[in-house]
Amino acid sequence: MTEKSKGKQKDSPKAITRLVDKLTKEMLWMYILRLLQERPHYGYEIKQLIQERFGFSPATVSGYAIIYRLTKDGLIEEQRREDSPRKYYAITKKGSEAMSEAKEFLENTVGMVFDKTD
Repeated sequence: MTEKSKGKQKDSPKAITRLVDKLTKEMLWMYILRLLQERPHYGYEIKQLIQERFGFSPATVSGYAIIYRLTKDGLIEEQRREDSPRKYYAITKKGSEAMSEAKEFLENTVGMVFDKTD
């Protein structure tokens, strides 16, 4: 979220603020999987990239909680590298399929909800 859109959100109805929260912080798993589509990343790096690329900053604990759930659900997998003590995470085939399904759902929803909106 850019500074301009943050300012715009402050002047917007509460419904818009809730929408932004729902589509960012509460849907954090999509942003994490999106980053992992590019290459494996470690936990703190994911948090930094979300802020840089998508313009919002999830709580560190939230990020790790989502990573744990994504791993548990088989959407990402933990990887170790010999040259680093860090845990890296990579998207799995199941995670890629979930992203495709989420994209289709969101495109259909946007089409239906905003079909009469310019």
